[in-house]
Amino acid sequence: MAVPIIFEREKHVYHSDYFAEIIKDTIRFFNGTPVYCLPPPAKFEGAGVYALYYIGKSQYYRYLYQLNRLNFVQPIYVGKAVPRGWRQARLQKASNELYLRLCDHFKSVSQVNNLDTIDFRCRFMILEDAAADMIGTVEAALIREYKPIWNSCIDGFGNHDPGKGRYEQSKSEWDILHPGRKWADKLNSNQYSLDMIEHKVSSYYENE
Repeated sequence: MAVPIIFEREKHVYHSDYFAEIIKDTIRFFNGTPVYCLPPPAKFEGAGVYALYYIGKSQYYRYLYQLNRLNFVQPIYVGKAVPRGWRQARLQKASNELYLRLCDHFKSVSQVNNLDTIDFRCRFMILEDAAADMIGTVEAALIREYKPIWNSCIDGFGNHDPGKGRYEQSKSEWDILHPGRKWADKLNSNQYSLDMIEHKVSSYYENE
């Protein structure tokens, strides 16, 4: 077979109205799921996508309090939990990764000095079987839709303990703004100043 000489980009671009409608449908479904305290009241199996909502009165997130005190419309964070073995294409059917991820976030919030777990709520969508392939796509669509501040402005909430021998790296913006995570306190250096991060937060909401 002859190798094409002329490159035509359009021949490589995938278009599908069906695909766009599926994404819209997943967001509609997601927004209709029940909202729970963090973590949810019962352990469950499944992987998928979730959002956290803030309803406290922190000086940093007054904007979110005003939006979410009557209804949960603006996430502070959106994330995903993939099935065990997903990255190696060796899926295990029994998985509670989504529940465990929400528990991890509860633990993170409970350790910091200036946030309270009672001020957080969560909602989530379980994607299984063939729909599990959509987890990353749905997460990205929700982040684009809502631009949660802990995804789009302040980095580091979803970070994990880097492990022994790797504590020479800098603290994340989130850990400087919300100090207290035990493993983050072991990090050796600060690349960012608190004043700079606070300015980022205030500027972010001014532009909303």
